[in-house]
Amino acid sequence: MKVFVTGAAGFIGSHLSRRLVAEGHEVLGYDGVTPYYDVKLKRARLALLHDEPRFSFVEAMLEDRAALERVVFGFEPDVIVHLAAQAGVRYSLENPASYISTNVVGTFNLLEVCRALKPSHVLLASTSSVYGANESLPFAETDRTDFPVSIYAATKKAGEALSHSYSHLFDIPTTNFRFFTVFGPWGRPDMALFKFVSSMRRGEAIEVYGEGRMKRDFTYIDDLVTSIVALMGAVPQRGHPVAVPGVVDSLSPVAPWRVVNIAGGGSVGLLDFIEAIEAATGLTARKTMLPIQPGEMVDTFADARLLEALTGFLPRTPVAEGVRRFVDWHDEWTQTRSE
Repeated sequence: MKVFVTGAAGFIGSHLSRRLVAEGHEVLGYDGVTPYYDVKLKRARLALLHDEPRFSFVEAMLEDRAALERVVFGFEPDVIVHLAAQAGVRYSLENPASYISTNVVGTFNLLEVCRALKPSHVLLASTSSVYGANESLPFAETDRTDFPVSIYAATKKAGEALSHSYSHLFDIPTTNFRFFTVFGPWGRPDMALFKFVSSMRRGEAIEVYGEGRMKRDFTYIDDLVTSIVALMGAVPQRGHPVAVPGVVDSLSPVAPWRVVNIAGGGSVGLLDFIEAIEAATGLTARKTMLPIQPGEMVDTFADARLLEALTGFLPRTPVAEGVRRFVDWHDEWTQTRSE
């Protein structure tokens, strides 16, 4: 297939692009390569795809409607995977305008392109953060998501709502997937794993928010990519919900649209996560315990039965193994940067 991937220089987008070309698909990546974090890391991810004849790349912003239309209409993809976003809960307090611009306006521009192009399947990245103040665990796709507690979550919820309207009005098969704390090699420097390992290697204390009481449903990057590729083939059809006992489909009653959690369905404590980092690095973390930050959720825990029903797959890479692979990559990356 021909697949258009936004956010191709990002953590998830670069991994997905490599998997797709390895499986024989033609991929056009699109990314603004913004300086939210180290641009050299984004360039290095793209360099891994430099010699792939089935991969091409355009550097441009989603907010540039004319550029987006020119690129997509020229490529005519079968499938669109929309991963580009301004990420991060804490940064959304500092610069909310960037979240509205990229996550809302950028997504709107892409949906307008989809309206004209009518691809066979549109897949959009959302986040576990949309569950917000929901206290029912594990989080199921059919739970209410009306009470986001961060600006980031509100913009991703807006993207879900916009995509449903477009799916209903213009009959566009659409899947939104909600990510749960993705980690692994080539990850983002603003995420806890990258920050913890960097600080520990420098002999610095790590900042542990929520006094270490927070829990997360960690998802290893390779498992996430496998899930996305499998969901590409699970095209929603109005009136055809999943018929598996014990599984409630999130399929819309008025559109070929659904939302799917991508996670293993387990919750790991932050202090246990830090212990896995200590084991992988051979270091003992010095911890600065801090209160939970505004907009943060105490616990994330996914009901992943719909993902398994649709794809036959569940993320299963153990946290300790994923952390070890990240640490190996991080040490190599740090050494490369210092040369």
